[in-house]
Amino acid sequence: MASNRAGALNPGVKKREVWAWAMYDFANSGYTTVVITAVYNAFFVAVIAGNAAWASFAWSAALAVSYAAIMVTGPLLGAYADQHGAKKKLLLVSTLGCVVGTLLLAWPAPGQVALAMGLIALSNFFFGTGENLIAAFLPELARGRAMGRVSGWGWGLGYFGGLLVLALALAYVSQVQAAGGGAEAFVPGVLFITAGLFMLCALPTFLFLQERTQPRPLAAGFVRDAFRQVAGSLGHARHYRDLFRFLICIVFYQAGIQAVIALAAIYAQQAMHFDTKQTIQLVLVVNVTAAIGALIFGHVQDRIGHKRAIGFTLIGWLFMVALAYTATEPIRFWLAANIAGFCLGASQSAGRAFVGYLSPAAYRAEFFGLWGLAVKLSSILGPITYGAAVWVTGGQHRPAMLSLGVFFLIGLALLWGVDVERGRRTALRRRSMR
Repeated sequence: MASNRAGALNPGVKKREVWAWAMYDFANSGYTTVVITAVYNAFFVAVIAGNAAWASFAWSAALAVSYAAIMVTGPLLGAYADQHGAKKKLLLVSTLGCVVGTLLLAWPAPGQVALAMGLIALSNFFFGTGENLIAAFLPELARGRAMGRVSGWGWGLGYFGGLLVLALALAYVSQVQAAGGGAEAFVPGVLFITAGLFMLCALPTFLFLQERTQPRPLAAGFVRDAFRQVAGSLGHARHYRDLFRFLICIVFYQAGIQAVIALAAIYAQQAMHFDTKQTIQLVLVVNVTAAIGALIFGHVQDRIGHKRAIGFTLIGWLFMVALAYTATEPIRFWLAANIAGFCLGASQSAGRAFVGYLSPAAYRAEFFGLWGLAVKLSSILGPITYGAAVWVTGGQHRPAMLSLGVFFLIGLALLWGVDVERGRRTALRRRSMR
């Protein structure tokens, strides 16, 4: 991979800068791995909400509030970043917000559901905002034909960041449990580890990543104009119909993926009866599989095409749903989880690169804002659907698993209609949408 890196990058981009960009994926992965996927979600359901039938829905609702806020502010911040050349400054603010929010999650006690929900919404809002901003740097760094590869480096390194945090968390949890402590004793320490590593590992990003966007004059009525610009993007969808169709596709297939991310540990503990240590071990191994998926598909998608690569991963997701639904023994669930990990790394990397490939150069930050909007809408749709299904069935998680398959099927059908070459030609031809 090293020998091909120079040819993958835009003129003037140094390898150190790409490493610094990828290090942000390494840094922020601890938050989503520990808070959203492996530890705090199950802690919220079992301890803070006391295993109530509505607990999974409450968790999903807290995430939904944060994603709704990102949907509203994402296009505005994207347009502001384009006009002000401020992606890096906004990224610093979002990073500090997520780090502080993660630390505050150690505060709520059992029964303080509203407080915990508010802090989850706050910390996840800053996390999601940072995701949008770091993604907008990708087209500045990588050539169009190599966006999949470079995106894969970031996602792959990100999963290794998750591995580091999970390994430290597992060691800490094992130590506390050996001393007789339960979840209320070890969860605060795990959160401190997560927040500290996020800030530490993000430092290379702020030291070495360059802001290449040239500031433009900020007009009066900026907020109105920013949303008018986004409305114009959506209103001119006929000029970018393949990108627009893919963004709709993302809403559906990512709904299934986001449900898996937000509720994986809850499913493991509630349906498969794993304890926290077993769940962390499972997610740790799955992160290895996800890193492999991101790195392999980062190269593969540039060879076989973004559309075909994403199609293969969606078929893999459907297979995972079938395995998880029928799993009654740990071995089958482990297999399902690792298939999910491989597909997660592959589909996340491919999706981000595909948006960059189909985006017009002049409005990349704005279109990555739309990408973030699509992902956040899916992050509301998927977990809320799953949480509602669990609530309606009186706390049964297996029937809720089947709802995820529907999202992947719809995503596959929408993907079929995307014409990659036409979409790329349109993005290159139209320098301005106005």
